[in-house]
Amino acid sequence: MTHDLAVPRNEHPRPQWRRDQWLCLNGEWQFELDKSDSGFERGLRDAELNSRIIVPFAPESSLSGIGHVDFMAAVWYRREFTVPDEWLSGRVLMNFQAVDYDTTVWVNGVEVGRHRGGFTPFGLDITAALAGKTRATVVVRARDSRDSVQPRGKQATWYANTHCFYTRTTGIWQSVWLEAVPATHLRRPRITPDVTGSRFHVETPVSDPKRGITVQVELSDTSGVVSRESIPLGHDLCPRLVLDVPAERRRLWTPADPHLYSLRFRLIDPTGAVIDEVHSYAGLRSVSIEGQAVLINGERVFQRLVLDQGYWPDGIMTAPSDAALVRDIELARDAGFNGARLHQKVFEERFLYHADRMGYLVWAEFPDWGAGGQGPRGDNQRPTPSYVAEWIEVLERDHNHPSIIGWCPLNETHQALHDRTTVLDDVTKGMFKAAKNADPSRPVIDASGYSHRVPETDVWDSHCYEQDPAEFAIAQSGLAYGKPFTNLTPDDEPMSLAYAGQPYMVSEYGGIWWNPELARASDGTDRAESWGYGQRVSSEEEFFERFEGLTRVLLENPSMFGYCYTQLTDVFQEQNGIYRFDRSEKFPLDRIRDVQRTIAAFEKVDPA
Repeated sequence: MTHDLAVPRNEHPRPQWRRDQWLCLNGEWQFELDKSDSGFERGLRDAELNSRIIVPFAPESSLSGIGHVDFMAAVWYRREFTVPDEWLSGRVLMNFQAVDYDTTVWVNGVEVGRHRGGFTPFGLDITAALAGKTRATVVVRARDSRDSVQPRGKQATWYANTHCFYTRTTGIWQSVWLEAVPATHLRRPRITPDVTGSRFHVETPVSDPKRGITVQVELSDTSGVVSRESIPLGHDLCPRLVLDVPAERRRLWTPADPHLYSLRFRLIDPTGAVIDEVHSYAGLRSVSIEGQAVLINGERVFQRLVLDQGYWPDGIMTAPSDAALVRDIELARDAGFNGARLHQKVFEERFLYHADRMGYLVWAEFPDWGAGGQGPRGDNQRPTPSYVAEWIEVLERDHNHPSIIGWCPLNETHQALHDRTTVLDDVTKGMFKAAKNADPSRPVIDASGYSHRVPETDVWDSHCYEQDPAEFAIAQSGLAYGKPFTNLTPDDEPMSLAYAGQPYMVSEYGGIWWNPELARASDGTDRAESWGYGQRVSSEEEFFERFEGLTRVLLENPSMFGYCYTQLTDVFQEQNGIYRFDRSEKFPLDRIRDVQRTIAAFEKVDPA
């Protein structure tokens, strides 16, 4: 279906599960701030709203046309839309890729659904509310309290941007779109590669299944069909298929060769007619653990990761364009990184699509900050059941992406160990178990950096921002004899269970504070606010000396399978990126790239 090129972010928002019949609803909507969340009582559901906004950009962003950065207890959206006549013979779904945080949707005055969670998509069947008419009005209310415990990521809960907390995102911040489906239709499958068996395992849930209908899945490459399998509906709640890949057509997905097979899913009725058809893709790739090594397709690939927070000056958490998503991957690779830790944010599905096709390794992380925990012991850090629920939605959304090589449900949870089980213990275990049960094919870090509270966590890591390379080397030397660097509370109390020999990496280091453009007063202090880790370097040359010294400590450790440098870009006041916030170059990239091109000691280890 063709789309108006003037509509912002009008590319298909879900490229790994695409039907031909869809309609983008991005663009101008009516909009109104509701600072006290009294709009429902005041009749905003049925009223014309007093402003205009450009969806899918959040009202805090300049791209939205609003640019309001103060707190908003609730926001309202309204627009009319037209459904193609031919869609009314089936079902019409309205899809929201992300709305922050607690959302209610009405169509033609009828409540069609609610969703809680600011980072995951939801779809609503609006067929009944259309009542056979093609013209309709949708109203959306999004509530976003500054005080409640909820997953926020890096969004500040006080007015100003400070340290590593940034401008908030409220309401719609990813694409809104319509999709036509038949009454019996395919739902998003779970596709799991099996490198050992040279095949894909495919689970294909179906909405409103009927006997006599067949699910057909076809796997192809550039030479044509590789494998095709069918299974009738009526016996299993979720039909399962296996698609074999013969040796002559076998091509693994690797960072150097990110090969993707095409997939076509069909529902076929007893007459042979196709009643639903969806296009997808998959990569044949494995992740495994051998001792302290994390292997990709059985090979030692040292993970040179960069921390990517996914913020832009004009779009906040929403990329200004699809090209901007691609550009961030290109920027990271230009600097010598082969992947990223996607930090405190569930990135757009299109980012993962580009990572899949470009061979970019990704650790997917849940934006768990917002659970409290301001005391030195962190005993009031109490994530709610909504954390587990939204995390499961993340796992469901992103299971099929070959670029994702690991899951990380929590980041820098901080709570001293003591003799009572806490809410944090329960939720950490629940989110870890959810990931392992939803996806046994990938490793899971129970909590990055701080409170490792699940004994069977697949991977151990730490965050270490020591800026002196010699001291950094001393801190990291214990891994050789089973005593790796471990984060402690500010009172030097343990937060983590004992290390048990798992694969280990420093998943945050560096964060070197440098912005050469900052004007300096005569006393040498910054005129403009900025922030980074440790003592700010005094020159570009000092930056390179520190970057090389810190990075070589990790590259030369044969027991370490990777690292993650903080960070890809400056973000607002946080001036510790490889690039500026606007993505312009801050340093000569060849010097950064040359350090990372050094063959890591991990890569030299003889597997025999």
